[in-house]
Amino acid sequence: MAHIKRGMMTHKRRKKVLRLAKGYFGSKSKLFKTAKQAVMKSGRYAFAGRKMKKRDFRKLWITRISAGCRMNGTNYSTFMNGLKKAGITLNRKMLSEIAINDAAAFTALVEQAKAAL
Repeated sequence: MAHIKRGMMTHKRRKKVLRLAKGYFGSKSKLFKTAKQAVMKSGRYAFAGRKMKKRDFRKLWITRISAGCRMNGTNYSTFMNGLKKAGITLNRKMLSEIAINDAAAFTALVEQAKAAL
């Protein structure tokens, strides 16, 4: 039976991990064992970070909409309820952009929301 050498795949796997660990401090970018641990840990942080990014942006949008509502004499929850009853389906990202860039349009939206209540 022929003898199979596995060095090529091992080298390829280690090279991939070290490439992912490029830029890490000290031995984490040089030694395979510590690099593998660092890459696995950073992967977990990246996964969690992608979820937290969505939370953070939603919080930011709500804060911006709330500030715009307060300037027009209402609060966030009644504004959102009014929009729903008026049949206006704009997401929070777009509402926050309108609140920042086009105050007149946002005021018109607030008036429509108040009228629907």
